[in-house]
Amino acid sequence: MHSVDRSYPDLHLLIDGRWIGADERDTVDVENPATGEHVGRVPVASEDDVERALEAADRAFVPWRDTSPHRRAAVLMRGAQLLRERREEIAVAMTLENGKPYGDSLGEVDYTADIIDSLASEAPRTYGHVLPTAAEDGRTLVVSEPIGPVAAFTPWNYPLTVPGRKVAAALAAGCTVVIKPAEETPASAVALARALTDAGLPNGVLNVLFGDPAAISTRLIASPVIRKVSFTGSIGVGTLIARQAGGLAKPVMLELGGHAPVLVFDDADVDAVARQALGAKIHNTGQSCGSPVRFYVHERVHERFVERFAALLDAVRVGDGFDEATEMGPLANSRRLAAMGPFVDDALARGATLAAGGPADGNGFYYRPTLLAGVPDDALVMHDEPFGPIAATSTFSDEDEVLARANGLPYGLAAYLFTSDADRALRIPRRLDVGMVSVNRFGVGARDTFFGGRKASGFGSEGGPEAVDEYLVRKLIAQG
Repeated sequence: MHSVDRSYPDLHLLIDGRWIGADERDTVDVENPATGEHVGRVPVASEDDVERALEAADRAFVPWRDTSPHRRAAVLMRGAQLLRERREEIAVAMTLENGKPYGDSLGEVDYTADIIDSLASEAPRTYGHVLPTAAEDGRTLVVSEPIGPVAAFTPWNYPLTVPGRKVAAALAAGCTVVIKPAEETPASAVALARALTDAGLPNGVLNVLFGDPAAISTRLIASPVIRKVSFTGSIGVGTLIARQAGGLAKPVMLELGGHAPVLVFDDADVDAVARQALGAKIHNTGQSCGSPVRFYVHERVHERFVERFAALLDAVRVGDGFDEATEMGPLANSRRLAAMGPFVDDALARGATLAAGGPADGNGFYYRPTLLAGVPDDALVMHDEPFGPIAATSTFSDEDEVLARANGLPYGLAAYLFTSDADRALRIPRRLDVGMVSVNRFGVGARDTFFGGRKASGFGSEGGPEAVDEYLVRKLIAQG
């Protein structure tokens, strides 16, 4: 770790195969959340840049669509391999711009490369089928075709994985992409684009823009070139994008917020749950849509769980992501830091207990992993997503009651269940109104599995074979 070059790379737009640097455009600063210092400048796309990116994606679509699926897969897999070969420099940039521990950044590079490999392998599997018809001399085919150029918008919390999933799925299907990643974490997305272009991706198939999010998204969505919109981010922005696209009859894929409930029954191994919950809660400093937030703990074991979980959280070493002793880094930006206090203050005012954590010292955007115990259901943290290292506990005694409370929010992304009762382990997941349920462990989704929610958490899949299917449309061909 000590020998790794910690310099931040130069940043660029990518339009029709041309890299446009910060010296050629207006720029915005990139901050290191561990120190608050500026580490780089990201170029801001002009209106002409947006138009040229759209033209490039439009022009490149038919040749890329007609490229052999095996050839598309080979380019993606070569890009994944280049990410692995460049993992240290990409991880350094990710830690500098996002704040996560360097080891976690390395893990994100590896995981993203695995996801790209998995999605690439789906390219040759975009099957159709033949239907029997009443006519003796007829034949009816149903074929899958790429929907067309895609506009993609990605956040800062997983700055390589989320762009990697969207881009790989769309490219595997045969679509071209104009992507606008987060300006807070641009280097990770640029590294993805460089790996894919170096792997042989033709000019115009992938275009990368940074700048005014509202202006760029509005223009991309309005363009007749764009045939589908894919967004990961907040519910507020997601619903706005859905309205804009819906007014033009364009399909949208949304992966929005979460507020994951955790149901801990009295037959669970409470100490084991607390140890697992520690890793799940501090991962990515809690800035994950699947992060566990509402811990509904059976009244018989609540006190013991709180005591154990609080002790583990209090022992977490918070610091700079390049410090080998660090277990949890800073929040990714000043906005997230400012958001933490109101959640805690509101819960305490409503009778909750601060069992662990609270504000942290330091020049960066640090907040200690925090546990609020005995939180009433009307507290802010129990119905608004904190998107940070805050967990809240509440007691329950009845299965039907806790399921009603767990399902009571508009969110429907992930949920977690801990029990040693085999029948309950089968029964409850079917009654949880979410897209993903994990039983007796934390973490949902893998490199080759479905990832998505329901209700206000969005719709569509960001992973697995379903992700490639999101970028395909069906065509019926009736032959006489």
